[in-house]
Amino acid sequence: MRDFELRNSHFDRLVNNGDLRWMGQNTNHHPAHKSVIQAMIDALRGEEFHAYAPPLGLEELRNLILEDIGLNGMSTLVTDGAVQGLYHVCRMLCGPGDEFLTTDPTWAWPMKFAKAAGASVVQVPIYGPEFNYRLAPERLAAAITERTKVIYLVDPNNPLGCAATEEEIRVIADIARKAGCWLIQDCTYRDFAHSHTLAAQFYAERTITVWSFSKWLGFAGLRVGALVASPDTIEMLADGPPNNLGSSIIAQRGAIAGLKVKKEWFPEVLAELRKNQEMVRQAAEAIPGLSVPVYPSSGNFLVIECKEAGVRPEAICAVMDRHNIMIRHGRYHTQAFGDQFIKVSVSVPTGWVEEFCALLPKAVEEARGMNEDVKLF
Repeated sequence: MRDFELRNSHFDRLVNNGDLRWMGQNTNHHPAHKSVIQAMIDALRGEEFHAYAPPLGLEELRNLILEDIGLNGMSTLVTDGAVQGLYHVCRMLCGPGDEFLTTDPTWAWPMKFAKAAGASVVQVPIYGPEFNYRLAPERLAAAITERTKVIYLVDPNNPLGCAATEEEIRVIADIARKAGCWLIQDCTYRDFAHSHTLAAQFYAERTITVWSFSKWLGFAGLRVGALVASPDTIEMLADGPPNNLGSSIIAQRGAIAGLKVKKEWFPEVLAELRKNQEMVRQAAEAIPGLSVPVYPSSGNFLVIECKEAGVRPEAICAVMDRHNIMIRHGRYHTQAFGDQFIKVSVSVPTGWVEEFCALLPKAVEEARGMNEDVKLF
């Protein structure tokens, strides 16, 4: 069986396992607000799906996105999830001879999109105490060349959970402006951050803000996201996007309802997440050789370093998989540092976290005896 078939079969097995604890994809499994469910039911019963949605998204949703994110004077394009928006941006902005500059680790798919467009990828290492597990703006500036076309910043960072300070964002925006680069700020996890600053406030003309409903609202399977940028930039991106016939109208109706109840509903999600983070940290640090290098995390996940414990991340994931717990190993995010950590998502029911924490000591011991390669995605 070819690799793409193996990959799909792997995820098909996961999605059809009703007992699976989804603690690896940073998805939000907090019960949805009843008004969000009702909005989508009403759209289904009204059979709105017979018609295409507007190409840029429903106007009510576009306005609510701008209101929520707080970028007045900007424009927005609703996409089939944030990843489709990233695909579109990378293919539009990158070409042969260009450089796509990002961090290591980061989220891998935009690098693949940039390479497919002909660009080369340059990564600035940020993993390790010598880098304080974050991007220093001066190191970013040192990596820029005359070929640098795009800076891709996942902020808060996935998988580390670090978030840039306001001063760091100001400097990064200034670096991008002086170099004439596009700045893509992937804000998929901004709603979980302890504080967050939007680069578009300082570099509006060439910053593209990427936002997702998969994580904060729990819409991973519904596929709705957004690009926010200057009207001139959105006009460019609106010329032939992948979803030129509009995104799912059912998902958009749910997203509208979600934004309307966000202030009422989301604090409960955040409170449970913070509690879950602390439970995982305590469980990890009680085991010799395990540590949590970034805490508190500004994402809905934690990195647990396991190299000092003498265990392979893939082996821990394999043991957890046998117990219906899905977590990520480091190589999903980085080849250079992937042998050092696992990543655990915590925007899940507390009962799942309790199961993970109870199993972790046994999983580490079992993993020590596993030297074979483990095929996980």
